[in-house]
Amino acid sequence: MPAGQAKLSHPILVGVIGAAQGLRGEVRVKPFTEDPMALGDYGTLFASDGRRFEILDHRLAKTVIVVRFRGVNDRNAAEALKGVELFIDRSSLPDDELEEDEYFHADLEGLEAWDADGKFWGRVSGVLDFGGGDLLELRDEGRKPVVIPFTLTAVPKVDLAAGRILVDPLAAGLIDTGSADEDGEAGDDHGRDGE
Repeated sequence: MPAGQAKLSHPILVGVIGAAQGLRGEVRVKPFTEDPMALGDYGTLFASDGRRFEILDHRLAKTVIVVRFRGVNDRNAAEALKGVELFIDRSSLPDDELEEDEYFHADLEGLEAWDADGKFWGRVSGVLDFGGGDLLELRDEGRKPVVIPFTLTAVPKVDLAAGRILVDPLAAGLIDTGSADEDGEAGDDHGRDGE
């Protein structure tokens, strides 16, 4: 079994272990990295309980990576790992490889969302991608979560050092000019019925 315990200060989910592959202890891993084979570049991977996983060998197999971990030598040991999420620490990710206006999802989570008028819209609680581009989920205590597009129009500024993003409420879909008056109160019949 993988040896050693570790606690990550800023864990980043990079994959989840699926079914066993063959009899020699290999497992299928669903990677959450842009390049699936990059999973092997991070060195040691960690489970949420602190277990360490060192990749000895890995290969691409359609939509998953087949991985051989140190200390996992038979099918029974491999089957016992099904469902284990694999993490790295944020410090393992190279900042210098990012283009301007590119961010790691983990860096966006927790940022406060404010508009130019000083209104707080919530904190980024997740970054979602259903195939049409990144979306930011904003949560604020006492309000339902909302999802906004992570585009330059909707989020014109990201300030990681200040821990906040600037949102354009109209472009982000947080307000509808046809259904609000000057004070932000709902209007009579100016809504977007049926849309």
